[in-house]
Amino acid sequence: MDLVAPRILGIGTHHKTGTMWMRAVFRQLAEAIGVVLRQVHPATPPGLVPERDRAMLVQWSSAFPDWLRTRPDARILHLVRDPRDVLLSGMRYHRDTEAAEEGFLHAARADLGGFSYQAHLRALPDDAARLRFEMGERHAETVAEMLAWTPRVNTIEARYEDLVAPDGAGIFREHLRNLGLPEIEVAQGVRAFRDHSLRDGLARPEDRRARVRSHVADGAARQWETRFPPDIARDYAARHGAALVALGYETHPTRWVERLDHAA
Repeated sequence: MDLVAPRILGIGTHHKTGTMWMRAVFRQLAEAIGVVLRQVHPATPPGLVPERDRAMLVQWSSAFPDWLRTRPDARILHLVRDPRDVLLSGMRYHRDTEAAEEGFLHAARADLGGFSYQAHLRALPDDAARLRFEMGERHAETVAEMLAWTPRVNTIEARYEDLVAPDGAGIFREHLRNLGLPEIEVAQGVRAFRDHSLRDGLARPEDRRARVRSHVADGAARQWETRFPPDIARDYAARHGAALVALGYETHPTRWVERLDHAA
């Protein structure tokens, strides 16, 4: 692909990989620089894109339409997170949230005896059982989505762990530059990043909107190292260990479990 100056900016995440954060950041940035922001889906037609003006096109499962991924004037920022932390965050959120927009949580399911996903999750005896259930349900779908992503020459690959690190704003600055934004807009993007960061603008829980609080309890990286019981770690390695290797979070599907056993 012969790239040209970027006009279409794509932002892609996955469930519990920083979606609420990136949604707030890029909405603020789009408003600040006067660029339209629209959500797209795999079947979205190319006519959604303005003919001449720039646009931000977001997809919170990173399931962009093929025509967007192959456009030479498009740049796409793609964000992933360690799946083990995704599991912890997802289970907590699916257990506790009252958000109505998560339709799959509240629909009765015949395979769960008429209970909804959330009702079944809450009825399980403990969080270990909840993690096992989540592991084979919504979490498995999220892992499959991350594995389905294929980097291209016009994609910028980002990791949640880097963005929540002390130098995360600097790393985000470079991502914005790689998206093709001029320096004045990069500075506005970094400001939005800090405004919505748990390290900066939202460091105090009382400053977070209720919806943010429902999604985010602790945004730290590598929570699984202290919150995965060894038996859960072994189950996870058996089910999703290969995915950890494919996504670059481990070099072997199961040896990381030994580190937890030794730490215990």
